[in-house]
Amino acid sequence: MKKIAVLAKVHDPRCQGVASELFEWLTARGLEPFVDAHLARHLLLPSGIENVLFTEQADLVVVLGGDGTLISAARQIGDRGIPILGVNLGSLGFLTEITLEELYPTLERCIAGEHRISERMMLQATVERDGAEIACHAVLNDVVINKGAMARIVDLETMVNKQYLTTFKADGLIITTPTGSTGYSLSAGGAIIHPAMNCIAITPICPHTLTNRPIIVDDDSLVMVSVSSLADEDVFLTLDGQVGLELRSGDVIHVRRASHCARLIMSGSKDYFGVLRAKLKWGER
Repeated sequence: MKKIAVLAKVHDPRCQGVASELFEWLTARGLEPFVDAHLARHLLLPSGIENVLFTEQADLVVVLGGDGTLISAARQIGDRGIPILGVNLGSLGFLTEITLEELYPTLERCIAGEHRISERMMLQATVERDGAEIACHAVLNDVVINKGAMARIVDLETMVNKQYLTTFKADGLIITTPTGSTGYSLSAGGAIIHPAMNCIAITPICPHTLTNRPIIVDDDSLVMVSVSSLADEDVFLTLDGQVGLELRSGDVIHVRRASHCARLIMSGSKDYFGVLRAKLKWGER
């Protein structure tokens, strides 16, 4: 690994400081670090590279911040298969599990080729309107359909592999990867799914029918959701909690496994269940 891209939560002063130190550390070892134009301006560096070029040149992407910053990086990288090293500068994250103290020892292992990678399945969400595709995105965490603040419950006719599942009458619906199962889906009553599994979870949000429960389907499944709502009601599609699209009655959302995975570099000192216990504070009174 020679070319190291650095992504940081640019408005966090601590991230800026760590990014500056990391830039110097990489340069001193004869590596080629680069940052996007936005971060370059904050670090007072002479130049930067736009995000779209990040993933075309890097051998490794180091993310300084939290899980949201890492999720954004995974979408930018797309199908290029570049490993992501997530460094959490606040509380322990589900995805950014490397602490600041572990950053440089972990980087040394990466440069030596001794790192451990966890491959995480992603989803591809396509929106069809009047028979035409109007949007297509890959996500690491989840695809969420939900109603606006003042709207009534929405009808979401849901098919799995073109077989009718049910019409959820609910505030919304979450379609999630195993990685995303500890996010919004968990808050809505969904199961925690080990990230090494390959499956898709469908979790209704506040369903009107109390017997509607979360359901887990095979990762080869195609999930199709048709939106039915009144003309004056707001319904939105949110991807990884970061990209949004207003939906119309009759829109159909197709969700299937993406053709590529996110490749996350894992801490050598933590295991998934340890992170889970710490993050969810299990065993604490």
